[in-house]
Amino acid sequence: QLVESGGGSVQAGGSLRLSCATSGYSYRTMSMGWFRQAPGKEREGVAAFASAGSTRYSDSVKGRFTVSKDSAKNTLYLEMKSLKPEDTAMYYCAAGFPPSLWVGYCDEYNYWGQGTQVTVSS
Repeated sequence: QLVESGGGSVQAGGSLRLSCATSGYSYRTMSMGWFRQAPGKEREGVAAFASAGSTRYSDSVKGRFTVSKDSAKNTLYLEMKSLKPEDTAMYYCAAGFPPSLWVGYCDEYNYWGQGTQVTVSS
């Protein structure tokens, strides 16, 4: 089970930290990712985190978002800074075995959380 939290409403330039708590299954060997979906748009990958610790980011968030994992807490995080109105979306975490650590993979992730809403106002 994957459970996201930490979403909310902030003004442009603000920060949020999303959490994805895992339980009930061993996700330790899986890659994990953060995805987002805005109304009327397709789901897109934002950040990916390999089980060995390497990371990848989409160009739209590179330098502003940081993905990390606390293995002791079985929790994946997404630190978001300098938020922009275009970051507004439902954010999901997922786990799976994608062929490589590329943020473009989406269907390759097997386990998904329910999402947490992030709204950035201008």
